[in-house]
Amino acid sequence: QVQLVESGGGLVQPGGSLRLSCAASVITLDYYSVVWFRQAPGKEREGVSCIAASDDSTYYADSVEGRFTISRERAKNTVSLQMSSLQPDDTAIYYCAAHRYNYCSRYASRPYDYWGQGTQVTVSS
Repeated sequence: QVQLVESGGGLVQPGGSLRLSCAASVITLDYYSVVWFRQAPGKEREGVSCIAASDDSTYYADSVEGRFTISRERAKNTVSLQMSSLQPDDTAIYYCAAHRYNYCSRYASRPYDYWGQGTQVTVSS
């Protein structure tokens, strides 16, 4: 059974950093475009970042551009999201999702075959 498991969430002060990981079992993430989403209470789900299967091109929402970095860790079959300069508005449950799309076109609105269970990120002093 395919599983995506997120880890690395937690409580961090404003201006701090966290690194989230999305680890896969059964599937090889190299062949998948992987997206990080987040959802805060009372808000719509937001596509935060995508890394493309075809060439590892990366894409970011305007709200996180310059602060977040998505990358693959092939040896671990993992996609990570390095988050820095975190602000209270970044507080949300973060989910990873994967699908065998070659590119990240419209990544925030496409369907995905596989989803993780989510990890809570709380930014507060």
